[in-house]
Amino acid sequence: MSAGLPDPKEIEELLLGGELRYTRGDAVRLSGVSRGFSSRLWRAFGYPSMPDEAVAYTEGDVAALCRIRRLMDDGVLDEDGVIRLVRAFGQTMTRLAEWQVNLLSNMITAGPEDAPTPEAVRLIVEIAEKHIGEFEPLVVHAWRRQLAAAGTRALASAATRGGAAPGRAVTTVGFADMVSFTQMSREVEELELARVVEWFEETAADIIASCGGRLVKTLGDEVLFCAEDPRIGAEIALTIAEQIKDETEIPDVRVGMAYGPVLPLMGDVFGTTVNLAARLTSLARPGAVMVDGELAARLEGDPDLDITTIVKRPVRGLGIVQPSVLRRATGAAPPAEGWGRGAVPPD
Repeated sequence: MSAGLPDPKEIEELLLGGELRYTRGDAVRLSGVSRGFSSRLWRAFGYPSMPDEAVAYTEGDVAALCRIRRLMDDGVLDEDGVIRLVRAFGQTMTRLAEWQVNLLSNMITAGPEDAPTPEAVRLIVEIAEKHIGEFEPLVVHAWRRQLAAAGTRALASAATRGGAAPGRAVTTVGFADMVSFTQMSREVEELELARVVEWFEETAADIIASCGGRLVKTLGDEVLFCAEDPRIGAEIALTIAEQIKDETEIPDVRVGMAYGPVLPLMGDVFGTTVNLAARLTSLARPGAVMVDGELAARLEGDPDLDITTIVKRPVRGLGIVQPSVLRRATGAAPPAEGWGRGAVPPD
């Protein structure tokens, strides 16, 4: 550790909210969980394995193990259910923590490419020490908001599932993909490329949220989203294509969408509908939105939309499909921001 940098143990205890005082054996004994189960839990959380004699656990760690044990004792979750839940928390929080540290570091240093100085590290620690109590409730608030939204979507899906197979939801799935991203990555500096990707992801995420859809995941030059209502999915796709097309410094996007059953798993979605949306994206022209036959049929008759059926195409792994190009009808204007969330799409 370079001279002048804060002590790592002090930083860890500050952020963990307590003193490192227990070994692994202590934590197991005090919580009442088995040694093998505790090992599975720490791996699922994404924590490194520690030697048995290492004093590496806090009161908070023991309290977390006790809460998990009570959930199992009360029959809320079994061991496998706990591991899946913990893995979801761990993977989500890993990305969130890295994002937050990078954000603070970029705010304090001269630029994203510069390593933090000892003074900058100390300032970050001071900010954390002073304000971590304010950050923590924001994380819980965001989780509760997203939990409420997910629960509402689940109820809506259950009410409209129809003939879908058990465990599968029927929804609109869309991919938005930046055109010529590979070529761009060879022509611009890494920092500029990172700014383009960040802008694209932020823009797409804002549009998806304001319309009432769900951002499933980002893949650098591509975003995957879902919308329960086909009209909301169409508005998301068209708005993303239009807004990014207006930015001369950003490559156009192409969007592919399909409607049908999906398998929700660990916050992601899987199945033939997802694969079809991805294949349609690769068929779309820059700035265009391409949809499958099922989604086209559900959007047919909307006076604000124009759907043009094109020739059938062979699609790898899915056979021959009937795609259509989706556009706004001549003279149709984008609806007011936010109409999609909790509202009925315009007639």
